[in-house]
Amino acid sequence: MQISKRLRTVAGMVTSGSILADIGTDHAYIPIYLVSNKKIPCALAMDVNRGPLGKAQRHIQEAGLEAVIETRLSDGLAALRCGEAESIVIAGMGGPLMVRILEEGREKLVGCRELILQPQSDIRAVRAYIEKEGWQIVSEEMLCEEQKFYPMMRAVRREKTDVLASPLTEAQLRFGTFLIKARHPVLREFLLGERQMNRRIQDALAGQSGEGASRRRQEVAETLELIEEVLALYTEATSL
Repeated sequence: MQISKRLRTVAGMVTSGSILADIGTDHAYIPIYLVSNKKIPCALAMDVNRGPLGKAQRHIQEAGLEAVIETRLSDGLAALRCGEAESIVIAGMGGPLMVRILEEGREKLVGCRELILQPQSDIRAVRAYIEKEGWQIVSEEMLCEEQKFYPMMRAVRREKTDVLASPLTEAQLRFGTFLIKARHPVLREFLLGERQMNRRIQDALAGQSGEGASRRRQEVAETLELIEEVLALYTEATSL
């Protein structure tokens, strides 16, 4: 089965042999791909809308996987039973919606070993929320497909005996600890674009007065400072 690079990369973060729940499954491409390639034994494909779920059911039938991939109409994690899934994938939706799904379905995460998350927006809020809730990001990836940037992460439960070395910095929350550490080339491409965009905004705000404009100028200046801080690490790595 051919799927997009984005979905293939998300699927690649799922631990082999785990029982998967794909939240907001849409066409069920991820569960079908993983089961077909024998990476996982079975999966739940869940979506809040009947239309996409109907398409998912047809794709599952066409793949001959009705016995091992179950579809469920579900608002977020509502139709998931506690302990039913070891891996949960939530991909292709906005960060605020993703946080709401995790917050409202918190009790459904009992027994879940990993979260594979690919937020489309407000990634900072997602990173901050899962860290606050006792999860620990252990790997990250980022790719550019059709001129869109897609950061994604895998998080596991932090053991009670684990001590968080220090809170994530603002740069880590915005851009990703592992992406920064790896000097990820796609992150650099993203940062260069963000720097250019924020400089344009800065120029546009230069002649504006008022509290709103002043506050926005401060936000843009802080963002540019963080971008330069991370981009400097790439220069350092090149000079070594």
